[in-house]
Amino acid sequence: MRFDAVTLFPEMFTALTQWGVTGRACERGLASVNLWNPRDFCSDPRKTVDDRAYGGGPGMVMMVKPLEDTIHGIKDAHDAQGIISGPICLLAPQGEIFSQKIASDILSRGNLTFICGRYEAVDQRFIERNVDLQLSMGDFVVSGGELPAMTMMDAVIRLIPGALGDGESAVQDSFINGLLDHPHYTRPEIYENLLVPDVLLGGHHAKIEHWRRQKSLELTLRLRPDLIKSARANGLLSREDEQFLRTL
Repeated sequence: MRFDAVTLFPEMFTALTQWGVTGRACERGLASVNLWNPRDFCSDPRKTVDDRAYGGGPGMVMMVKPLEDTIHGIKDAHDAQGIISGPICLLAPQGEIFSQKIASDILSRGNLTFICGRYEAVDQRFIERNVDLQLSMGDFVVSGGELPAMTMMDAVIRLIPGALGDGESAVQDSFINGLLDHPHYTRPEIYENLLVPDVLLGGHHAKIEHWRRQKSLELTLRLRPDLIKSARANGLLSREDEQFLRTL
């Protein structure tokens, strides 16, 4: 999986490329993160990438030409390597809320370019001419698109076969089957008079899976009832699931 990220702060991405699961995936060639600074595509001495907004108002607006020249540079690099350029994604408050399904969709595309905005906004003409999709982490505002981009990359990289030590980990994550994950326990068996559930100690795999499914349903109904409605609408709940939910 190839990512290209247009950012004024490429140093921030070392948190993704040099640490943990994502760092190991990059080291092993399962994923690559290519960083592009629009200032490198500016011809003026000050490397200007922003200016005041027409019509007034607070904050600065990222200019079209430095961003567009950066996109052209990325596409030239793709052409030189025989890569078909994937979608260009702007991280923006008005974007679609990122989800596990979107992470899977991104992985299937093979490559994606993130535009990490800064300042007050990005010139609308750049968006209309170049952007294929817009994504958001939620209904809140952060200082730039770098952290959302890294979070989304992390979610995608986890899904690459071989990225995790145990391939089953990604399959059993929350949201994969439309529900929250079940509770987990490890040693010691007793901690401050709190016990590990007996079913997890018995070694009966069918009973364990049954318990985990019910706990997943129970937790989702209590914390995210909206996911139960969505799972039901998408046919992800069995008759046995529905019977158990009625007992709750």
